[in-house]
Amino acid sequence: MTQEELKDKIRTLVKKVYQSKTEKKLDLDIPNFISLDSTKFPLLAKFPNLRDVIKDLLTPQYEIFISDIEWVAPRPTTFRIILQNDEMFYLIFTERSWIAQVEGKKYYLLNLNEEEAAAEAISRLLYYASAKPIKEEPEAEVGQELPAEEAPAEEEVPAEA
Repeated sequence: MTQEELKDKIRTLVKKVYQSKTEKKLDLDIPNFISLDSTKFPLLAKFPNLRDVIKDLLTPQYEIFISDIEWVAPRPTTFRIILQNDEMFYLIFTERSWIAQVEGKKYYLLNLNEEEAAAEAISRLLYYASAKPIKEEPEAEVGQELPAEEAPAEEEVPAEA
C-alpha cells in the first residue's frame, strides 16, 4: 500500500464519520430522540435537558409523581415542578449546572452528594405532604333535620303619611 492509497482511505473514513455526525436520522431505538410525553408536559420538548434532570432526581417514570411543569422565569431559567400532592420545588438552570430548590434550600446538582440530598428532599415532599383533605358534609341523624340557613331579616319600611 502506497502513501497515497493510505491517505485516500483515511479521507474516505473521515468523510463517513463526519457525515454520520451531521445527518440526523430517525432512530426509534434512541429514547431521547422522540418525546412521547410531550403532550403531557410540552416544556420538555422545548427543554430536553430538563427531562434528564427530572429523571435523575425522581425516576424515568416521573409522570406518576408530577402533575405540572411551569416555566417561571426566563433569567435565570427557572421551572416550577408541581407534584401530585400539590407540593412543589424549583429547578434553576445556570451556566455551570442545575440548581434544585426544595423547601427553600438550594442543592447544586453538579455535586453528586448534593444531587442525592435533593432527591431525598423531594422524596420527603412526596412522602410527608398529604393530599388535599376531602370536605365532608354533615349528615343528619334519623328523624332529625339539618339546620337551614337563616334568611336575613327584612327591614321595615316606615309608612309615609
